[in-house]
Amino acid sequence: MTERTGRDVIGEAAQPAAQDAAEGAMRRLARLQPGEKGSLFTSDLTVNEFLLVREAGFRPLGLVLGASVHHVGLQLGRWSKNQELTKLSQAMYHARELAMSRMEAEASALGADGIVGVRLDVEFKEFGSDIAEFIAVGTAVKADGADPGAGGTWLNNKGKPFTSDLSGQEFWTLIRAGYAPLDLVMGSCVYHVAHQRLTQVLGNAGRNVEIEPFTQALYDARELAMSRMRAEGEALEAEGIVAVQLKQHTHGWGGHTTEFFAIGTAVRPLRDDHVIDRPTVVVSLDG
Repeated sequence: MTERTGRDVIGEAAQPAAQDAAEGAMRRLARLQPGEKGSLFTSDLTVNEFLLVREAGFRPLGLVLGASVHHVGLQLGRWSKNQELTKLSQAMYHARELAMSRMEAEASALGADGIVGVRLDVEFKEFGSDIAEFIAVGTAVKADGADPGAGGTWLNNKGKPFTSDLSGQEFWTLIRAGYAPLDLVMGSCVYHVAHQRLTQVLGNAGRNVEIEPFTQALYDARELAMSRMRAEGEALEAEGIVAVQLKQHTHGWGGHTTEFFAIGTAVRPLRDDHVIDRPTVVVSLDG
């Protein structure tokens, strides 16, 4: 039996909200009428990215987005020890997943095969230091001549459009290399690093010395975020995760509480017998 990840559980809880997308957004999507003569697409891709995505065999349908304004609560704990603040970890993950699910719902409404150039941003608002807006935005695309391989579909194994934060150039390179994106996978860990005792501070004064409890705390927090991202990739039966970013944010919680956020694009091979083209050397003639 396939192990269920935290994202599966949260995603199921988010489905009603994703299906209940804003009426204004659905009216906007209906006006796009993708595929019909004279229809107008919108995209945040640059000109070069747009051309390369088209070259890869995909046609932009429209800009899709999802948002979630979330109250991020407090969590009490023993500040003298290193510890994960699990409630905050869950809150930060859940809010991002809501935004992602709503963006995917818009893409599905357009009949998209995937979403490229996804940006996932968090912004704490001035009207409340504990209120944050989570936004997911990207360009929905439809396969237009691109071969999905033996599976016969570009949808991932959860039946959803693929998502990817790769640039248009990276997406073109990935397809040309014989790989397909599956989903944007992520892992979050909000961690409290213990305060040093006064005797420790005084003992280290004027010395070059590793503060081992701090090293271990930051290492453990990053490992938790990475392992959760890896679990999502395994649930998708991915071959690997590319373009991984490991970000660190304090979000105004103070110097001792930090979120470690891991994100990357899970990929699968299109064909087992595919041979990757050798890179071509290009010499610039610019001075």
